[in-house]
Amino acid sequence: MTEQEVQHIEDDYLVPSDYVNKGEADANGIVPFTHENGKHYFAVVNTEGGVIFRSEGYSSTSARDNGAASFLKNASNEARYAIEEVRGFFFVILKAGNGQEIARSLPLHTQAEASALLPTSAPTDVADEDEEPIEDLVIDETPAAVGSAHDDFDWARGKRGQILYAQEDRNSLMSQYDNSMKSLNIGEIVKGRVSAITGNDVVLDIGYKSDGLLAVSDFRDIPELKIGDYVDVYVESQEDAKGQLQLSRRKAKLLRAWEAIVDSHQNGTVIRGQVISKTKGGLIVDAGGLETFLPGSQIDIKPVVDYDQYVGKIMEFKVVKINETIKNAVVSHKALIESDLAEQRENILGGLEKGQVLEGTVKNITDFGAFLDLGGVDGLLYITDVSWGRINHPSEVLHLNQKINVVVLDFDDNKKRISLGLKQLLPHPWEVLDADITEGSIVKGKIVNIEDYGAFLEIKAGVEGLIHVSEVTWANTPIAAKEFFKLGEEREARVVTIDRADRKMSLSIKQLTGDPWNIVEEKYAVGTRHQGDVKNITQYGVFVELEPGVGGMIHISDLSWTKRYVHPSEFTKVGQRIEVIILEIDSNTRKLSLGHKQVENDPWDNFESIFTIGSLHEATVLRKDDRGAIVALPHGLEAFAPIKHIRKEDGTTAEVGESMKVKVLEFNRDDKRILVSHSRFNDDIRREAEDAARQAKRAEDAESRKDVENVQKSVEKDTLGDLSALAALKEQLDNQ
Repeated sequence: MTEQEVQHIEDDYLVPSDYVNKGEADANGIVPFTHENGKHYFAVVNTEGGVIFRSEGYSSTSARDNGAASFLKNASNEARYAIEEVRGFFFVILKAGNGQEIARSLPLHTQAEASALLPTSAPTDVADEDEEPIEDLVIDETPAAVGSAHDDFDWARGKRGQILYAQEDRNSLMSQYDNSMKSLNIGEIVKGRVSAITGNDVVLDIGYKSDGLLAVSDFRDIPELKIGDYVDVYVESQEDAKGQLQLSRRKAKLLRAWEAIVDSHQNGTVIRGQVISKTKGGLIVDAGGLETFLPGSQIDIKPVVDYDQYVGKIMEFKVVKINETIKNAVVSHKALIESDLAEQRENILGGLEKGQVLEGTVKNITDFGAFLDLGGVDGLLYITDVSWGRINHPSEVLHLNQKINVVVLDFDDNKKRISLGLKQLLPHPWEVLDADITEGSIVKGKIVNIEDYGAFLEIKAGVEGLIHVSEVTWANTPIAAKEFFKLGEEREARVVTIDRADRKMSLSIKQLTGDPWNIVEEKYAVGTRHQGDVKNITQYGVFVELEPGVGGMIHISDLSWTKRYVHPSEFTKVGQRIEVIILEIDSNTRKLSLGHKQVENDPWDNFESIFTIGSLHEATVLRKDDRGAIVALPHGLEAFAPIKHIRKEDGTTAEVGESMKVKVLEFNRDDKRILVSHSRFNDDIRREAEDAARQAKRAEDAESRKDVENVQKSVEKDTLGDLSALAALKEQLDNQ
């Protein structure tokens, strides 16, 4: 055998060096320990601490302790030992009566070493499970001779040292033993008394022939467990393969918990549980060891957003739904609160009266009011009953969880509705309004509401006056209240009328100053020049304020002598300062007619001689539509060209920004209107070219005729000469 094989066998059976949770050796030399693989072992050591035997691994400490007890029980019985040889090593093995191995020795090199570990004698007080019971012996009661060598021998003992009883005595003793023991049924829950607590185990006495053994970890919920305490346990088996009683505290807890859940569901009893985790839609509650579901809607009577705040809390619940098949339940904390609140609600409603003052807690705030908890019943405080003054939202006065006193305005026994009031606890502001505020008084306040017809000025909470649009300015200029006033701004006004009985007040801003129209005709005579601020622009003109309360309109046609504006905003902007001429004054209607172009002389007197009909000018297209185009002429004038008159020689029409030559077709000084055409200019050019071509053709034709005539004359002279010569020749011939 190689050294590696020897080392492997020794390492396999020696006590591991990496064990954990090692215990101390007891009086019998038993040492419990736990290996890092999770198995539980025990070893038998000698007085020097050397290991003699070691057990196989057990799955639990209780099983290990049972194995150690079995070792002590069988260690003195030689019949329980066996020697095995494994690959050259010898092992001494101790077995139980059923043949199961309890422990084995360390590997030994010789059989003699193994034999030395066997007990020298084999007395035992336990009969083999597989041997037949020993029958009673018939004992001779005749006394032996005095002085016999066997006088001190107990002839009532068997050969193995048993004391033999008569069948009658045996039956009596067995009956007494059975009567002292409880009868156990598998699956029942019994009370057990803690009789001992070891390092890892708890011994329970349940009045049975053997004690139960449970792990200490099964009692984590009872940190102060002590000897003498009673606990519930579940009987799993009266005797397992090792003859041990099998108990379970976990199953007992679960069954007791399920019984409590069923009772709560049937009878409405309250159970306690701990919230252990959050899950989708709610929480998981440990109710006595059983996991139950607490929906988010059943946590509280008010909506819950943060579920994490409940994790770890111990709370009371009612069971609202169970499933017997899968042993599952749905619990509710809200139902418990509602049952308490229902009783409180009945008590409160029973003693409710109109005008009664109650203390409430603000539990919810909405746009239309706030809900108050009156101690089990809810009441509604409308926004109009929060304050005598105007508020946009209840949160301006109230906040969540605020405790306030309110008065009961009305309630409905059938619908359980209660209307509350807060402002009614204070006197109406009109009733305590200063007597000094009379007609003509000047008051100061804040704009709290704006309507088309005016604005409401709050002098103090609950006391308001109306500033009508007609009382804003002395001018007859239309006022848009929603543009003139701003919510929350501070204003001063004069009291025009006040009615304390009807709680009404009319105010005026314009009456804070004198009426400027009394001196308008003197200060703003017709034809005088002034400057003002543009206050408003409409499609047909510009409103200019010369001073507060005095202003007028410049019509769009009076903005410029030369330009036509589609909208006055092309010429000026609101807030811009502008120079005007007073054109007309109407004191009755408080209107001024203003002009801006009149600040300068009318240039059209000179334009008539410049832009004569048929004259040609350079023009640039400013705007264009389906009808035609507006073109810019010299001296800042604008003219109109119909669409057919801006067509170019290539058939296309001129575009915006394009320059071209135009011909004046019409000049109207009264209407300040000029009509021009680019097409007519092109026609004139084309016509002039055609006329020039025709004139050139006529001149060319005349020259050609003249040349022909000259040729003809020349030819005629030559012909006559020739005839004279021939005649002379003929005469000469005739003479011969």
